[in-house]
Amino acid sequence: MLTGIEEVDWASLGHAYGPADDVPELLRGLASADPAERETALDGMYGAVHHQGDVYDSTLACIPFLLELVADPAVQDRGCIVELLTSIGGIELDDDEELDELDPDDEEFIPAANYAMAAAAIAAGADVFLGLVSDPDPEVRLAAPCALASLHPEPARVLTLLRERLTVERDTEVRLALVAAVGRIALRHAALRTETVDWLGWLARAAQDPGLRLAALALRARCAPGDIPDDIVPWVTGLLEEIRTSAPGPTVPGAERAATPTLIGQVRELLEEHAAGRPAPWTEELLRTLHAALDDRVDDRIALILAQLRSPDWGQRSDAIWLCGGLIRVWRGRYEEVVRLVGAQLNDPEPRLREAATSFLERLFELGAPAADALAARLAVGSGPGAGALPGGVGGGGPRGGSGSGLGGSPQNGFVGRSGRDGALLALARAGDTRAVPLLARALEEREVRRELLYAMDGLGPSAAMLAPLLRRRLAEVELDERLYDRAAPLLYALAAVRGSQAVPEVLRVLRGAPANRRDWVRESALRTLAAFGPAAQEAVPDMRGLLAAESATVATAAARALWAAEGDLGEVLTALERWLRPGVSGADWCSAAQALGEIGPAAASAAPALGPGLASRDLWVRVRSAAALWRVSGDAAAALPVLLAAWEENRHARVDVAECLAEMGPAASGAQLVILTELTRRRRHNAREGASGSHDIHLDEKLLTVCRAALARMERGAF
Repeated sequence: MLTGIEEVDWASLGHAYGPADDVPELLRGLASADPAERETALDGMYGAVHHQGDVYDSTLACIPFLLELVADPAVQDRGCIVELLTSIGGIELDDDEELDELDPDDEEFIPAANYAMAAAAIAAGADVFLGLVSDPDPEVRLAAPCALASLHPEPARVLTLLRERLTVERDTEVRLALVAAVGRIALRHAALRTETVDWLGWLARAAQDPGLRLAALALRARCAPGDIPDDIVPWVTGLLEEIRTSAPGPTVPGAERAATPTLIGQVRELLEEHAAGRPAPWTEELLRTLHAALDDRVDDRIALILAQLRSPDWGQRSDAIWLCGGLIRVWRGRYEEVVRLVGAQLNDPEPRLREAATSFLERLFELGAPAADALAARLAVGSGPGAGALPGGVGGGGPRGGSGSGLGGSPQNGFVGRSGRDGALLALARAGDTRAVPLLARALEEREVRRELLYAMDGLGPSAAMLAPLLRRRLAEVELDERLYDRAAPLLYALAAVRGSQAVPEVLRVLRGAPANRRDWVRESALRTLAAFGPAAQEAVPDMRGLLAAESATVATAAARALWAAEGDLGEVLTALERWLRPGVSGADWCSAAQALGEIGPAAASAAPALGPGLASRDLWVRVRSAAALWRVSGDAAAALPVLLAAWEENRHARVDVAECLAEMGPAASGAQLVILTELTRRRRHNAREGASGSHDIHLDEKLLTVCRAALARMERGAF
C-alpha cells in the first residue's frame, strides 16, 4: 500500500502551512486501524493539503495515493476519502477563466492550473468509483454517486449505472444520493438534461418510496425551474405527510467514536446531534433544493413553510424555520402567519426547535410583531416573585459581583453569549413591544448584559425612560481602561435612545477619561449621547467647545452637533464644520461634516456653497451626503435630486438614505415617483446577498419600504 510514497520529494512541495514533509504521515494515517488516527489525518488533509478548497502541488502529489486507498477494501472510512477526492477534483473554473489566457507570472496562474490538473488526474483514475456503488460499506456507497457525477469523464455511462443501481439499493440515504447524482449530471451536462428531467419526472410519480418521490420532484424542479407544476405545494406536503407516517423511528447517534480535537470531529458531532431524534432528517436538504428552484415564487414557498409549521413532526417545523430564514432574508412577502406560527414554537418541549424559533425571531425587528404575545409569554415563565435567577442574564436577583463595567461576558467582547431567553427578549425589544421594558430593567440589574439588548432600546419609545437610572449606574461602573470603548459604547447608545440626560456627569466622566486606545471612538460616542440630550447637556458645553478643534473629523463634527443641540448657537459650529469641507479632505471626513450640517437644517443655509463641490465628487457617499445636506440647509431640490437619483441606481445600499431625503422633499421630489414605485413593486430585498447576511438586513429593507411609501404619499398629496 502507498507504493512509491517515499520516492516523492515532499519537502520540496508545499501546502497551506509550508513544506509538505508531513503529508506521508497524513496519508498513512488515513489507512490506520485506529479511528482517532484516521480522523486526525483526515482533518490534517483538509486543514493543510486541501485548505479551504485550495489545490497545492502537494495536493496533486497525493491524488494517486488517495485513489489507491479508495480502491483497497481493507481501508476503513473510505467514504471520507472519496469525499476528499470529490472536493479536490470537483472545483470548476468559471467559463471566462481559461487557462491559456492567464499570465504565467500572475499569482493566480498556479492555483488555477492546479485545479485543472487535479480534475484531470482524478478523472483519469475515476473508474475506481464505478465499483464503489456496490461496496459493502454504506458510507462508501453514499459517497460514490457524487464522485461519479462530478469526476467521471463518461457522464452517459455513469447515468446508466446510477439508474440501474437504484433498482437494487436498499439503504434510504444511499438511494437519495443516487437520485441527487442523477440531478447533478443533468445540471452539468446539457446534452443529457432533457432525458434526465423526464426520468426524474417519471420517478416522482412511479416510485413507491415517498422519500424517493420527493427527491425526484425536488431535483426535477432544480433542473427545470421553468417547468415546475402548479400543484407543487399540495404535492410536496402530501409527500411529507407520507414520509412522516411511514418513516422508521427516530434516528439515534451512531457508534461512539473516540473523541478527537479536530474540526472534522466537531462537524461530525454537530451533524449527528442535528439528526438525532428525527426519523427523516434528509428531507431538510431536499426541501432546500426545492426552495432554491422555486426562487421568486414566494407565495408557494410561504405555503410550503406554513404546511411544515403545522406538522406534528417537530423536525419538519424546525426545518421550516431555517428555510424561512433564508426566504425572508432575500424576498419580500406576507409573513405574518409564518411569524405567528414560529412564535408558537417557543413553548415546544424540544430545545432545538425553541432555539431555531428564537434565532429566527431575533432578526425580524418590526416583522416580529405577530410573535410578540408568544415572546412575552415565554419570557414571563419563571419571572415571577421568587422564581430565581434566569439564564442569559435576565431576571433573578443574583449578586452583581465582579469589577469594572458590570457587563461581564466572555473575555473576547465583554458581553454574555446567546441564550434562548436572551434572544426572546432581544426579539421582543426589536419588535418595539413595550412589554420588553421591565424585563430589560431586570436584565440591567444582572452582572451580565448582552450587547444587542442595549442597542435594541431605541425602538421602545417613551416607556424606556425608566431604564435611564440603571444605565447611568452601569456607566458609572465602567473602568476607564483600554477596554473602555467596548464596554461604554453600548451603554452610551442606550442612554441616548432613552434620553437619559440625568447621566450627563457619567457621560462626561467617560468623555474626559478616555484612554489613548480608541480615544476618538469613545469621544465620538459620548458626544453623540450628549447631542441626544439637547439643552439638558449644558454642563458639557465647555468640553464640546474644546473638542471643536479636534484633529479627528468624527470627534470635531460630533462636538459641533452636540454644541448646536445644547445651545442652538451657530457661532463656532459652522466654522468647525466647514473646516472639513475643503479640497484634500478625505471622503469619510467630508461626509461627517455634511451630515452634521444636514442635521442643523435651514439655520446652516450659509454653508450651502461649501457643500457644492461634494456633488461632483468621485466618492458616491460624499455625493449622497452633500446632496442630502444641501437640500436640508437650502431646499435646493434642483441641484440635489439628480445626484440622489443617480446614487440610487449606482449603489443599492444608498437607497435608504436617498429615500429618507426624498420623503422630506415631498412634492419637490415628484420626478422620483417612478423610481419609488418601481422599488415598492420589487419582490427581492434591495440589500439581499447570496450566501451572506447581516443582522439588520431585513430591518433596513423594511425601513426602505416604509420610507418609500411615505415619500410616495407626500409626492401624491403635492400633485393635488
